[in-house]
Amino acid sequence: MSDRPEAGRSGGPLNSEGKGQPVRRVLVFAIVSLALIMMSVDSTIVATALHALQHGLHTSINWAGWTITAYAFGIVLMLPVSGELSERYGALKVFLISVVAFTVASLFCGLADNIYLLIALRAIQAVGGAGFTPSATAIIVDRFGDKRDLAVSLFGSIFSIGAMIGPIFGGLFVSYWSWRGIFFVNVPIGLIVIVLALRFIPRDPPPERESRPGIDIIGMAMLGAGLFAAMLPASYLGEKDASVWSPMFLIPATVAIVLLWAFFHHIHRSASPFIAPRLIHGPGFGPVNLINGLYGGVSAGAVALVPLYAINRYGLNALDSGTLLFAEGAAAIVLSLVAALALRRTGYRAPMFIGNVIIAVGLLLLARRPPTGISPYMWLAFSAFLLGAGVGAINPASRNSGLQMEPERSSTIAALRSMIMQIGTIAIVTIATAILATSKDPGISQGWIFLVTALLFVVCMPLVALVPEHRGSW
Repeated sequence: MSDRPEAGRSGGPLNSEGKGQPVRRVLVFAIVSLALIMMSVDSTIVATALHALQHGLHTSINWAGWTITAYAFGIVLMLPVSGELSERYGALKVFLISVVAFTVASLFCGLADNIYLLIALRAIQAVGGAGFTPSATAIIVDRFGDKRDLAVSLFGSIFSIGAMIGPIFGGLFVSYWSWRGIFFVNVPIGLIVIVLALRFIPRDPPPERESRPGIDIIGMAMLGAGLFAAMLPASYLGEKDASVWSPMFLIPATVAIVLLWAFFHHIHRSASPFIAPRLIHGPGFGPVNLINGLYGGVSAGAVALVPLYAINRYGLNALDSGTLLFAEGAAAIVLSLVAALALRRTGYRAPMFIGNVIIAVGLLLLARRPPTGISPYMWLAFSAFLLGAGVGAINPASRNSGLQMEPERSSTIAALRSMIMQIGTIAIVTIATAILATSKDPGISQGWIFLVTALLFVVCMPLVALVPEHRGSW
């Protein structure tokens, strides 16, 4: 990816006066990457500080855990909204507003003096964080010309880097400073991103002169309320003694089904829907979305369960079980880079197929006990490495396959991809925690979960053949 000026897809990016503005590719990519790392670090760093949060704010572990849940809620609810706003008002505007909101919320999170305020601020922080991926993707797509496929492909390694260093920073801040440091660290980074973005990212092109239909407020409300209602029973199933026959599960689950059905009914009949139905289940998009949910979201959830599995089945301590994710993260970073550089030769289907096979093998190895002579830690580390390698191989192809079909809808497509992956992750974690809550032997039960997930991936492998093949820039 060179640093020479490059025109965008519509004849070159424009500054606020309408004049062409050259793009410094490497610098622009570094700016948006710094924001994405900040957001991905924040999704993992808080988990390391839950104990310190509990004692520092004199609360229960359940309420401390809601600092993670509120962030997940906010991200899922706001992703599609931020995609729509990026397309309507400009990617750079949404990017800057998102960074400002995230940075200010981070500052006040660090200053919070009670858990309820902190939970509310985490939700606001998520509103800002949800805007990063859609707007950053559109910035790359609009301004990188024939190199945008490579730049978008490299996003996968950025998220893996953030997920790896998050727990490290969290442990250092908690051990040598305070839990407040996990939020304060975002403030200088956010300010740097804002200054650099204003200086070096070309302005959004002027809005189209022809009138655009109004924002589909009804569709946005239906989807947001439906997703929120769906996440409530999912969160409830993680509680001890939860039951699917409880009103705490049945009522919000029913509401979610009704609202989501109403949303799909609405977008199929609206002249200007919030999300065009074809982007969800149309030719090409349907298989791509399912692959993102399964091989992206469900795989991420399976990876998140590996440390718990190491503790429950093999009795590893918290430190050793946590370091297993370094093997996964390192493999994801390396394979994402390799797959990104090779994408124009391999096309989309080959790395998706190979990555799926590698993930399935990794899950199968996790499900069985290690052979004689191999320590549980080495066996689990190797299995986690395979999971990361498979996810890394799939990432560049899965990111580009949707964007390539309609680059002009890049913000919405990127938002949908992230939302679907989040839903896949939440689904497997919710199912697993519900099973483990009633299991007499959680380690064995989790092994069966990995086995069933591997079989699901194998059964769904024909989906790869339905992905529109493409080689080269788009």
